[in-house]
Amino acid sequence: MRKLQASDIRDLNLLKHYRIIRRWACRNNKLNDADLELLIYFDCMGMFTKQDFKIGTYAYSWDNRRWNKLIKDGWVVVYRNYNRTTQKYNIYKVSLKCKQLIARMYRIMLGDEDIPTSSRNSIMLGKTYTDKVLITAIKNVNNDKNR
Repeated sequence: MRKLQASDIRDLNLLKHYRIIRRWACRNNKLNDADLELLIYFDCMGMFTKQDFKIGTYAYSWDNRRWNKLIKDGWVVVYRNYNRTTQKYNIYKVSLKCKQLIARMYRIMLGDEDIPTSSRNSIMLGKTYTDKVLITAIKNVNNDKNR
């Protein structure tokens, strides 16, 4: 089996439109950038503990409510509960909703799918100047056939 090289990833243009795709995902799912990137990190880990969460947040801005918000909004779910005898801590995993969002982001990065331009996309309402700039950027991403 051939080892993946840095040039292979560059040739895929995987990160070419990452910023626009990330902004679309954050705006339409009421997440901030750090939350989304942390969820991508957890998705790569599979199962994790609250201690893994603490380790993972060192690279992001401090948000005391992040953990509870991710659980309350259904991005992180309990895989195995604490039971005071044999299980000393909960084990968590990302929810199906989170896995679907991340998979959709990957499909958009690879060019298999376009960023939605319907009115369900809150950016497409164009309420602010930033939204209007993002609309143009989204149209450019969707028109780029070399993603």
